[in-house]
Amino acid sequence: MTRSSESLTPELHDYVVDHSEPVDDVLADLAKETARLFPDHRGMQIGPEQGTFTTLLTRACGARDAVEIGTFTGYSSICFARGLPEDGHLLALDISEEWTSVARRYWERAGVADRITLRIGPALESLRSLPEDTRFDLAFLDADKEGYVDYWEELVPRMRPGGLLLADNTLSHGRVVDPTATSPAVRGIRDFNDRLVADDRVTQVLLPIGDGLTLARRN
Repeated sequence: MTRSSESLTPELHDYVVDHSEPVDDVLADLAKETARLFPDHRGMQIGPEQGTFTTLLTRACGARDAVEIGTFTGYSSICFARGLPEDGHLLALDISEEWTSVARRYWERAGVADRITLRIGPALESLRSLPEDTRFDLAFLDADKEGYVDYWEELVPRMRPGGLLLADNTLSHGRVVDPTATSPAVRGIRDFNDRLVADDRVTQVLLPIGDGLTLARRN
């Protein structure tokens, strides 16, 4: 996701945030530190209302085992981990020690470090290295867009029936409907969206939240 939904004016976004669950100091400080340390990448972090949504969704679906592909500085992983029960577990996959070093500090501060296991390295390799019987109730995909279809094919067989999969940035800033947009990232998202429409293993909806959020339920 992005720090705000693109379809909202700044004023309307502020209104949405003001009328949602307040953001605590941990997440507020994390957002500020991320913007200071990585100003060119701050848009990779989800927004406050999106974080609250993911926590509520995690609780509502009763998830116990979750996986996140693309952790960045840890905002979304905190939100997912907070929605898990005390004995729940989140597997966080990322390629950057620099970004996730920030995440580790804030996981400790948020009191959820004991629920999160971080693996550094190519996420596809990490997924393929998991034991065959590893299963998830919830998955969040927010990594390199060219790899979305490959990640999807690894994730779906590992989802329990009724499990939820969330894929971020599935509108690609509106470029999915622009025929002149031909970057690898945009092509990757188009291929991914087309793959989901044809996948009878799931029931899915593409929501205009952030930069597009696809929510799919394993049949």
